[in-house]
Amino acid sequence: MPRLRYLIGRARRIDVGSVLTRAREVHDQHGKAVPAVVADMLWSAAFKNVGFQDYVDYDFAMLTAAERSTYMTHPVSNQLSQKYDAEAYRHLFQDKLAFNRTFDAFLRREWMQVEEGNAAKLEDFARRHGTLITKTPMGQAGTGVKRYHAADVDDWQRFHRELLQRGELLVEQVIVQHDDLSAVCPGTVNTTRVTAFFDGEQTHVLAVAQKFGRGAVSDQMTYGGFYTMLDEKGHARSAGYDSHGHVHQHHPDSGFPIADFQLPMFDELVAFIDQVARVVPQIQYVGWDIVITPDGPVLVEGNWGAGVYENKPSVSGIRTGNKHRYRAAIGF
Repeated sequence: MPRLRYLIGRARRIDVGSVLTRAREVHDQHGKAVPAVVADMLWSAAFKNVGFQDYVDYDFAMLTAAERSTYMTHPVSNQLSQKYDAEAYRHLFQDKLAFNRTFDAFLRREWMQVEEGNAAKLEDFARRHGTLITKTPMGQAGTGVKRYHAADVDDWQRFHRELLQRGELLVEQVIVQHDDLSAVCPGTVNTTRVTAFFDGEQTHVLAVAQKFGRGAVSDQMTYGGFYTMLDEKGHARSAGYDSHGHVHQHHPDSGFPIADFQLPMFDELVAFIDQVARVVPQIQYVGWDIVITPDGPVLVEGNWGAGVYENKPSVSGIRTGNKHRYRAAIGF
């Protein structure tokens, strides 16, 4: 009955226009007939827990049933989040201010909260650091993140008031990333997404994706960013790609060949993830965003709704996903 209610709920929420748009994308890329793709997408969603965008992103049109079964999908990931991330503790990850207070020791950068009467503190913070990052506490996918330069502000009382009005209450020092990341995109702090599961004793790294920006304040896809999956040693598995059909053999701005990228300090990253995963053990399944700096990993944020990053067969040539890692660690 829970499964039936889930399917009925999904059926009611289906955006037919969106499904057709995605089916046409699949047709353009793989030459499959649109009606056949629509039918396959609906069947996969109903009986195989495959999101419509998963079907497009991971090239399911070119995979066999056995190959498809190796891919983690968003519906399955969401089910794991609901089961293994205790609701009473989720606010520590949803609210960026609460997150910074909880994980302060791992941020390794200065931050402050904008509140009534602390315009002078804000000015001092900005002048000391030159550039500052502001965030709305409940923003997602890079929304609510802004970048300001102290030299551009001529009225600190007004600037402070405007931040309050816009809800940009979290202010952070800019992270200085490792030179190997700057070589790809110097204008954006490029984060590494590590999806991990803490079983109460051991932290299991399930998948690692390296995101790259385009010079904006965030490396999220809404800002033109893209990603590539990393192997067990931190080396790129392929060129970069996103959910909008763009493939980047080279970074569009720097010209860096994405498939040649090697994340520095990978062993330190894995050890760091084990440390942060133990801070709130009630939230077991997390997508951690990390930046490698010259001095080691620093924490950006943790997502209790971990999301999914996977291999793209048409780009990587790899026709299997990471689901076996999830199953080995979690046992579903």
